[in-house]
Amino acid sequence: MNRMKVLKMLVLTVVFVTLLSAFLHEMDKKIEVTESKPVKNVSVIIVYDNNPYREELKTAWGFSCIVKSEKTILFDTGGCGTVLLENMKKLNLDPKEVDIIVLSHIHSDHVGGLLKFLERNHEVTVYLPKSFPEDFKEKIKKYGAKIIEVQKPIEICDGVYSTGEMGSWIKEQSLIVQTERGLIVITGCAHPGIVKVVKRAKDLLKKNILLVVGGFHLIGKGEKEIREIVLDFRKLGVKYVAPCHCSGDTARKLFREEYKANFINVGVGRVINVNDLK
Repeated sequence: MNRMKVLKMLVLTVVFVTLLSAFLHEMDKKIEVTESKPVKNVSVIIVYDNNPYREELKTAWGFSCIVKSEKTILFDTGGCGTVLLENMKKLNLDPKEVDIIVLSHIHSDHVGGLLKFLERNHEVTVYLPKSFPEDFKEKIKKYGAKIIEVQKPIEICDGVYSTGEMGSWIKEQSLIVQTERGLIVITGCAHPGIVKVVKRAKDLLKKNILLVVGGFHLIGKGEKEIREIVLDFRKLGVKYVAPCHCSGDTARKLFREEYKANFINVGVGRVINVNDLK
């Protein structure tokens, strides 16, 4: 094969890969979910975090929160089931009242408390990324819990959605709650990029973003990069921010400076009532 033919094949390959990438990008933008009625009287309760808020509760590296409305959803389970359950008890949150568990990604500081929780309540539906290891899924099934594997964006229950799996190396889903005031976006670690997650939520439901809460994965990022992300939040119309877990002190500081009264200081035990957001 002469040099000209090789060059021609390389050019065609590059063109094909470029067109395929553009096609997949357009398909990703067109992913939509069927919109249902907004959820009323939503509260988000932080039950596991490495940031303190209420002194009587235990801090540990990881994240978990309860979303209470018509259904009670446990989003992530922290790294230790004992800490999770003790904090829930002190917050008067009964594990038996949880209807749905949503796991963001496979890291132990987000799924480590799951099996201990299932000992207390296995009559739940667990929504997890399809990419989770099969042996992990089998452990859940042995407790009798139902599993829903998530790949594309789906509606979990009325007014509550998954972004679907995002990212490549670490696949992660985030939670979207549609309220009458706008969307609440809840992230575990935002490994795919916190701005990408917020954009996905807005693209899916075509609504304003009321609140973004959870791990923003900005520890170790430079101040310049974080300021650009804060600016992106403003451009996307995010009204309230509540960074915690892996967001880092610098990011929390810069978001606080920009958002002022609309910055929500969160840690273990913080309760965010949507009706209180002005």
